[in-house]
Amino acid sequence: MEKINYGGWENCYRLSNDRIELIVTGDVGPRIIRFGFIGKNNLFKEFPEQLGKTESDEWLSFGGHRLWHSPESLTRTYYPDLEPILIQETKNGLIATQKPEPTTGLQKQIKITLSPDKPEVQVRHTLINHNLWAIEAAPWAISVMEVGGTAILPLPPRGSHSDFLLPTSVLSMWSYTNLSDPRWILGERYILLKQDPQISKPQKLGILATDGWAAFTNFDCLFVKRVPFQLDGIFPDMGVNFEVFTNEDILEVESLGPLENIQPKGKIEHLENWSLYENVPQPESEADVIKNIIPLLP
Repeated sequence: MEKINYGGWENCYRLSNDRIELIVTGDVGPRIIRFGFIGKNNLFKEFPEQLGKTESDEWLSFGGHRLWHSPESLTRTYYPDLEPILIQETKNGLIATQKPEPTTGLQKQIKITLSPDKPEVQVRHTLINHNLWAIEAAPWAISVMEVGGTAILPLPPRGSHSDFLLPTSVLSMWSYTNLSDPRWILGERYILLKQDPQISKPQKLGILATDGWAAFTNFDCLFVKRVPFQLDGIFPDMGVNFEVFTNEDILEVESLGPLENIQPKGKIEHLENWSLYENVPQPESEADVIKNIIPLLP
C-alpha cells in the first residue's frame, strides 16, 4: 500500500500487485475510485468535474465502487459521503471506515484484500448500527462502470416444463424499465445490458441470480463479481440479489445481501470476490457470452 494524490484528493491509497491496482479515497467515501490492470483503463467510471471535491450542497456520485444500504430512499440513502475516512492497513490490503452517518446512525466500512499474485480482490462490506434501536436494512454494493461497456446477468439453470413445474427465480422491474429498449439483449441463459452514451433514458433490472455472479466487459477486459448465494433471508427490491442500471453516463453492477435487523452496536456483512480477465472481447450476443466468457468462470 502507498499513499498518493489522485484526482485532486491528497489522501488516496493505492493497492497493487504485479498485475492489477486499486485506488481508495481517504478524503471521501468509503470508495474505490479506480480498479484495473496496471497501465490500462480504469474499469470504474470517474466524473472529472467531481474529482478532488470535499464540499458540495448536493450528493456527488464521484464514480467508482461504494457501499449503500437498501431499500433505496431519498432521505436515507443519499447521505453525502464527503468526510475524511479512517484508513487502516492490513495484510495485503486495508480497511476504509466512514464516520457514523448522523442522519441514519449507520456506519459503512469496506475491507479490501488483494491477492498477492492474481488479478483477484476480496471486498467485504460492513454496516454497523450505532443507534439505540434496531434498523432493518440490506448491504448494497454498487460498482459504477465506465461508459461503453456491457453487463451480464446469468439466468437460473434451464430445464424442461416437466422437470420444473414451479418458478426458479425472480426478475424485478422499475416503472421506467423498458425491455424493448435496444440496450437489452434477452437470451435464454443470460441477460445483457449495454451502456450507450447517446441514450439518456435510464434502465434498471434486478434478478435473483442463484449462480451468485454478475459480470461487465469493456476495453477487452472482463470484470466478474461473485457473491456467495444465501438461500435464507428476504432480499430487497422484491427479492433480488443482483441489479444493473444504466443511463448516458454510467452502467452500474450492483449486488445485495438479504434484509436483516441490525441490532444496536450490531453489524451485517456482505462479501464480494472480484476477478479481472484480459483479452476478452465485448459480447454482442448470448452466443458470445457462452463462447468467450463462460469458459473463464470456474
